[in-house]
Amino acid sequence: VDINGEITFPVLGKIKLAGLKKSEAINLIQNKLVQYLKDPIVTIQFLNYKVTVLGEVGRPGSYTITNERVSILEALGLAGDMTVYGKRDNVLLIRENNGKKEFIRLDLNSTTPLSSPYYYLQQNDVIYVEPNSTKLRSAASLNVSLWLTAVSTLASMVTVIVALINIK
Repeated sequence: VDINGEITFPVLGKIKLAGLKKSEAINLIQNKLVQYLKDPIVTIQFLNYKVTVLGEVGRPGSYTITNERVSILEALGLAGDMTVYGKRDNVLLIRENNGKKEFIRLDLNSTTPLSSPYYYLQQNDVIYVEPNSTKLRSAASLNVSLWLTAVSTLASMVTVIVALINIK
């Protein structure tokens, strides 16, 4: 499928498939082929359907999906599920629709996402699992510890240099 949402099919020429479901695209191509073939069989397969899962998950990254659709829960499963530091009540789904980015917040602690139009992912969707407050606090305390270690090391070096200067 090219940038314009069209395919080039031998004999039939260009066929616009953008916005069609897989079954609708199959029917459209079959109907066009009927005048050339008896009982044509058309199979459509997604080759580069990918989603990206980032943040507090076991294995962040981009995942190529081989079946027709994948749910947000299945995608999180592919990424090794959320870590204990992931915010389950505020998962961000980033989706592009007609050239505009949509930012959707999902609460995976409730059943609401199961009936949401965002439950099944689309091509190039990005899921971001935010860190919870425990993770943020531990990261902040790590920064404080790092600074204290640096100041302590610097103070020790100054003490050693002053002691060496006074010995001479």
